[in-house]
Amino acid sequence: MEKLLNTEIEKQLREIFADLKQPVTVLLFTSQEECDLCGQTRQLLEEVSALDEKIDLRVLDIQADAGLTKQYRIDKTPALTLLAGAGDQLTDYGIRYYGVPAGHEFTSLVHDLLLVSGGESGLNEKTRQFLSGLKKPVHLQVFVTPTCPYCPSAVVLAHRMALESPMVTADMVEATEFPELSEHYGVSGVPHTVINDGAGELIGANPEEALVAEIELVLK
Repeated sequence: MEKLLNTEIEKQLREIFADLKQPVTVLLFTSQEECDLCGQTRQLLEEVSALDEKIDLRVLDIQADAGLTKQYRIDKTPALTLLAGAGDQLTDYGIRYYGVPAGHEFTSLVHDLLLVSGGESGLNEKTRQFLSGLKKPVHLQVFVTPTCPYCPSAVVLAHRMALESPMVTADMVEATEFPELSEHYGVSGVPHTVINDGAGELIGANPEEALVAEIELVLK
């Protein structure tokens, strides 16, 4: 089988992963049915996890591992979640990917591995204060395509917010892999961030202040 990552990219990733602080466990949920891209996603993650001992990949089946599927609230495949820690000592920050993290979204995955490993969101103080005061849950779905150069910043921002607050969960959704979901939310351009099942939305790559403002409107 031809490798997805060439030697030069592997070299660059090893250098980047040298900055990993704590172990990261990646759970990949696959399915035997209607998941054409599960194999490609698995191969990509196997190649990535082989580059550093701090990255542990566990491949699960959405049906056979129904308990974990329910625990991590997975409803479509391929899906992956990034957990801080190793073994049984795992912290779930609510960071999810639905679809292959390929193209520009591979950048998001690399950023998020470092993010989860470090445990620091890097958000500004005002944003952190807002998130610490959340009383209602916030669900962010960031619709992207692999060819979109502006999408990673929107994905990583949503994932930073999920890491910062236990009230926030954030999904990257590859729009072309889940066309019915994209149509449901009226996604025509990306990145398109959907807040709480369509109660609010933000189109384009925006600064954290803009996303905070839209979340505030939704929660009023």
